[in-house]
Amino acid sequence: MSPELERSYRLCRTLTRERGTTYYWAANLLNRHQRRDVWALYAFARHADDIVDDVGPMPIDEREAALIALEDRLFEGFAAGASDDTLLAAVVDTVVRLDIDPDCFRRFLRSMRMDLTVDGYDTWDDLLVYMDGSAAVIGEMMLPVLRPTSPAALGPARDLGLAFQLTNFLRDVDEDLARGRIYLPRADLEHFGAAPQARTVDTAWRALMRFEIDRARQLYRSADTGISMLPGASGRCVRAARILYSEILDRIEGADYDVFAGRVRVPTVRKLAIAARQLATR
Repeated sequence: MSPELERSYRLCRTLTRERGTTYYWAANLLNRHQRRDVWALYAFARHADDIVDDVGPMPIDEREAALIALEDRLFEGFAAGASDDTLLAAVVDTVVRLDIDPDCFRRFLRSMRMDLTVDGYDTWDDLLVYMDGSAAVIGEMMLPVLRPTSPAALGPARDLGLAFQLTNFLRDVDEDLARGRIYLPRADLEHFGAAPQARTVDTAWRALMRFEIDRARQLYRSADTGISMLPGASGRCVRAARILYSEILDRIEGADYDVFAGRVRVPTVRKLAIAARQLATR
């Protein structure tokens, strides 16, 4: 591996450790090469998400242009088989080496662009259109890294991506409101009479959150059927991530569904304990 490519993977590792601690500690259960691939895929997704949300007061048209430029550089790298971009070098290396479908990245970036102009979704089915590219596709990208023993792992992998993102939506209601977005379907809000803009934990809000948490848990249960199709370290990695992410739902319930007072978190010591427990199951 060239020094430039090693630097790119180190950058991806740093981004993953700083911004995606659950993924980082779960990935430590994988072998060295698989860990690097997880870092590359996570860092790309985080970089694109930061263009949408965390680059300061940049106008929407400039954010969209930045996403398009990112996609162009990425696909130029795919075509050439390598990239000289500091971040994308590792991403291209992972995708080309593992033969990950490049269309996954088009679908992902299409959903990222939706975030620039779409502030809500009428129904769960409408939201799923967005989540196909923002969440389910991440599960698809990960499968070549995890090397499942059966093609039947595809559906559960997609469902795990959806479960992770729905968990994020429930945890991050307040942050998303600050960005002018509501990811909970309008039909659900109207059915329960819940108003997230009020930032009030009342009977209607609790009923809505119980409904959405149950939906997320159904997705986790569906995803569980695929973990047995993952060999050794891959199964331990995904199981650890699944346990840690689903615990966010437990902590939301423990906070009486108050996701407005502060971000619900699973402590790092708990993440380390779950990783260690999975490591001990070899």
